Amino acid sequence: MIKNNWRPWFLLFPVLMIMIIFVFFPILQTFYYSLHDFKLTRPNQIEFIGLQNYREILKNKDFYHALNNSLFILVIVVCLTMVSSLFVGILLNIQTKMSGFLTAVAILPWALPPLVNGIIWSFIFHPTYGLLNKVLINFNLINKPVVWTNNTLTLLIIVSIIVAWRIVPFCALIILANLQSISTDIYEASAIDGAGKYRTFREITLPLLSPSLLVCLIQATLAGLNVFDEVIALVEYRQDAQTLLIYNYQNTFSFLEFGYGSAITYIIMIFTGIAGYFYVRNMTQSM
Repeated sequence: MIKNNWRPWFLLFPVLMIMIIFVFFPILQTFYYSLHDFKLTRPNQIEFIGLQNYREILKNKDFYHALNNSLFILVIVVCLTMVSSLFVGILLNIQTKMSGFLTAVAILPWALPPLVNGIIWSFIFHPTYGLLNKVLINFNLINKPVVWTNNTLTLLIIVSIIVAWRIVPFCALIILANLQSISTDIYEASAIDGAGKYRTFREITLPLLSPSLLVCLIQATLAGLNVFDEVIALVEYRQDAQTLLIYNYQNTFSFLEFGYGSAITYIIMIFTGIAGYFYVRNMTQSM
C-alpha cells in the first residue's frame, strides 16, 4: 500500500503544475505587487510601501462610486435572475412537442460571449436607430427618441437586465434538471392529501429546488460582480458608469498603476470570497 501511494500524486502532477503556474503563482505575484509602488512607466523603480495602496483605495471616492454601481447591479441581477430562472425553468418543464426546441432556443443568450450580448443590446437601446425607440414611437408612447444610456441610474438598470438575460438560461437549465429529478410520487401523494397547486409549489417544489436555487444564486452573484463587457459595449469607459472591474482595468492597464491595480484586484477577490463562503456554507448545510 505504501509503495502505491505515489500513483495518485503522479496522476495529479499535471493538474497540480497547471494550478501552481496559472492560479497560485499569479495570486501570490498580485499580492506582492499590491504591496509595492509599481508603475509600468518606470518598471525599474519598484518600491515597497506596505498597505499604502489599500489605504489609498479606501480613501478614493471613485472606488466607492464603482463599488456602489457594482452593488446596485448585483442586487438587480440577483433578483431578476432568481425570479426569471425559476419561471423559465417551470415553463421548460411543461412537456410539449416543442420542449426540445424551446430548450435549445433558451440557451442561446448564455452561449453568446458577454461582449457580443452587450453589442446586440446596444442596437436595441441606441438613441438613433435603436429598436426600442422605434417601437415606442410607432405606438405613440414617446414623441422623440430617448437617449437611454445618458442617465446613470437607467444605464445601470439596462446593464443589469443584459447581465440577467445572459445568465438566466444557464440557471433555468439547472432548475429544469432539478425539477425533472423530483419524483412524481410526491406530487401524487400531495394531491391525494388535498393540497392545491400553490401549496404544493410552496411546500414541496421550492424546498426540493433549494440546492439548484443556491447554485443559481452563486452564478448570479458572480455575474453581477464581474460586469465589464456589457458596460463597455454600451458606453465604453464612461466615468459615472464604472464598475469595480472597469475601475480596476483603467487603473492597471490605462494608467499603468500595477501596484494600485493589484490591490484593487485583491479587494474584489475578498468581496467575492466572502460571498462565496456564505453561499457554499449554506449549500452544504441544505444538502
